[in-house]
Amino acid sequence: MKTATLKLDTLTCPSCMLKIEAAARSVPGVDSDTVHVSFANSKVKFRFDDARTDAQTVAKAIETVGYPVLGTSVA
Repeated sequence: MKTATLKLDTLTCPSCMLKIEAAARSVPGVDSDTVHVSFANSKVKFRFDDARTDAQTVAKAIETVGYPVLGTSVA
């Protein structure tokens, strides 16, 4: 399992967090219990199985629901 942090464009409403969390959790290989969106920092952090997915796939899922991803880091 790897941990990823995605930097998002500034979040403007709490309901944005729910949409972003749902998008990240929908990607096979993401540990849905670890998905956390920080409203104050405009970041989403999660753990994923790198044999099943990658951070870029999750970023694309989030962008599909209308939230630009500005940066990605994986540890």
